[in-house]
Amino acid sequence: MKETKSHWEEVYNKKSYKDASWYQEKPETSLKFIAELDLPECSKIIDVGGGDSNLVDYLLKEGYRDISVLDISAKALGKAKTRLNNDAEKVNWIVADASEFEATQVYHLWHDRAAFHFLTEKKQIENYIRTLENSVASGGFVILATFSKEGPVKCSGRTIKQYSKEDLQALLQDKFALLKCENLDHKTPTGAIQNFTFCCFRKK
Repeated sequence: MKETKSHWEEVYNKKSYKDASWYQEKPETSLKFIAELDLPECSKIIDVGGGDSNLVDYLLKEGYRDISVLDISAKALGKAKTRLNNDAEKVNWIVADASEFEATQVYHLWHDRAAFHFLTEKKQIENYIRTLENSVASGGFVILATFSKEGPVKCSGRTIKQYSKEDLQALLQDKFALLKCENLDHKTPTGAIQNFTFCCFRKK
């Protein structure tokens, strides 16, 4: 975990969010998926691997008032706090490895765009899924986005694990029902195209 953390601290120390391959000025797909769930504004939402993402900005604008952002990089979260200025006080910031995170509350929505696919070891994946199962409320939702089988095999110098709709469904099927899944292209700041598997599940 220490080596992984130092890697991401270095990435965020060298790059601004706008230079990162995962940058989105407006996270349209995540916002579309979330809007379709019609969640109450008091819903507990966690953005896992959120880093310096702009998603939290838009969720605050939508009126959501119980948002947590988790990332392994304190540097990334620090940049997000600076960007949000006074609004940063409205967010619960969590510095943690997604594969070792132990939730202290349950969430109505667990959102993860492009963090889970960095977990490549069996134990990491099992820990993540166990935490996910235990920390999403009954009837709650999971939005999980990973590189697809047509996507990259590496990102930011790290090997990733690709997933199809069927792969994600198989991982979560014990506790979650698949609501929808799309394959989508993401255009990076350098113009490269990355194909994602973007799925939404509901806890049984």
